[in-house]
Amino acid sequence: MFICPVCKGRLKENKFGYACKKGHRFDAAAQGYVNLLDAKHAPKSAGDNPMMVKARTDFLSLGLYRPLAERTAAIISERLADTDSPEILDCGCGEGYYTNIYAAANPKASVYGMDLAKTGVRHGASQAREKGLSNVRYAAASCFELPFADRSADLIVCTFAPVSNAEYARVLKKGGSLIIVCPSPKHLYELKAVLYDEPYLNKPNDYQLKSFAPVDSVRLEYEAELPSQKAIADLFAMTPYYYKSPKEGTERLAKLEKLGITCGFDILIFRKK
Repeated sequence: MFICPVCKGRLKENKFGYACKKGHRFDAAAQGYVNLLDAKHAPKSAGDNPMMVKARTDFLSLGLYRPLAERTAAIISERLADTDSPEILDCGCGEGYYTNIYAAANPKASVYGMDLAKTGVRHGASQAREKGLSNVRYAAASCFELPFADRSADLIVCTFAPVSNAEYARVLKKGGSLIIVCPSPKHLYELKAVLYDEPYLNKPNDYQLKSFAPVDSVRLEYEAELPSQKAIADLFAMTPYYYKSPKEGTERLAKLEKLGITCGFDILIFRKK
């Protein structure tokens, strides 16, 4: 399903990686992912740095966000119940935690995880191999220049990642589904109560996507406990607060050994018009 980032021709998989009819080749890394970032048009940002990927990987391994992954996977299955051999794109997949759960829950689907961060897709591909998931592929690619043909995907899922109305509309089939997972107003309020003198609720999610019609929304909220300072630090490193919190708040957070938090998520479902 991948297309060449250079000439936009169809890529065929071979024992080395992928190649198009015009001879452009993209060798797969030892871990199983392929770099489809066009060198001439590669974005300035290379995505999350290795420290952020490591923090997120360690945090997610605790299973605190597993209910979100399983709920989203179930919604994906529901949306594709009447589709034979569906094609699923996970845009901004990070280290592949959610991608691999989506793939395991939808074994008849072809699942593609994409992220700018090579460290992330490398980890995702490696984990997919360990889990024996043969229906998932990973690529270093931009969500704003997807290496996929027009109207080729049945569903796109975007979990805590930027949303591209134009590119997602180009790649999705008519009537295809877009699922956006984002924080609810109460998400991590207790973390902000430590960091800031005046903690605040997250702004309500209001996506205005001209190419998509809203279908449904699901709010998932539950309480969890961060069991150690490392878990607290890993979660903190995953958030935008890591870069904009006052020194005093960061120091308060570093002294905690446990922290109860609200995990709050909105799962927004859209249909391509």
